[in-house]
Amino acid sequence: MCTVCGCGASPVESCNHEAGSHGHSKGEGLDRDHHHHHGHDRHAHDHLHRDGARNHRSDGLGGVHVPGMSQERIIQVEREILSKNDAYAAENRRFFVNQGIFALNFVSSPGSGKTCLLVRAIGELKDRMTINVIEGDQQTSNDAARIREAGARAIQINTGKGCHLDAHMVGHAVEDLAPEPGSALFIENVGNLVCPAAFDLGEAYKIVVLSVTEGEDKPLKYPDMFAAADLMILNKADLLPHLDFNIELCITNALCVNPRLHSLIVSAHSGEGMEAFYGWLEASAARSKVV
Repeated sequence: MCTVCGCGASPVESCNHEAGSHGHSKGEGLDRDHHHHHGHDRHAHDHLHRDGARNHRSDGLGGVHVPGMSQERIIQVEREILSKNDAYAAENRRFFVNQGIFALNFVSSPGSGKTCLLVRAIGELKDRMTINVIEGDQQTSNDAARIREAGARAIQINTGKGCHLDAHMVGHAVEDLAPEPGSALFIENVGNLVCPAAFDLGEAYKIVVLSVTEGEDKPLKYPDMFAAADLMILNKADLLPHLDFNIELCITNALCVNPRLHSLIVSAHSGEGMEAFYGWLEASAARSKVV
């Protein structure tokens, strides 16, 4: 998580919404008791982000060393940050359930093809479901623009130096986006296989997208992400004839980390396997509404 990776200032405090540019006026949003107060130790959190990378050690309880802070204090701050995030995530989840909104959290490393996957899905599912998108990136609104061109409403969150979205950011973005009851909400997280694993956003499912160009050992190198995921999408399958990538080994490695993980092999470029993904989406959305 962020105390280990040293990703800069707290993303809760530094994010910017591309307010008003998603083509929809601000709606009622979350329940009016959805207050976003910042009660955690801001000084300690900034210290952990700022100094975590250059002072990383493996000999402490928290895995990092921050001058002037004990390992016990580091762990306490971590727990406080995640506890507050979990409270916001629970509010988001209650809202999604009450509104019948099927929320998915897409996570991956940069360049896996997440945005291409979402653009193709939006274009091909437009007659089957209503989809809105929250885009997370450190800078630019490029991906949100691509999503809008595909035909979906989108709002961009720029996290600055922050390396992941959190439930607090998503809650405010949902207020601005005002997704329709019964719709699907795709949340494209910041490209990062580490920190997003620790932050629940209130989603129904977490989907990890892994490109076949990245190597079949990624589930073992980044186990927390694959352990937290419900579905692994192996993307860029059209490149397999040109690569030395062992699909069976990759899936075996992922199942070693998470025995309940489902896997799909797709190409957002050629369309291979995408219909199986759409079937998973529709079946999962139906199950979530029954629950």
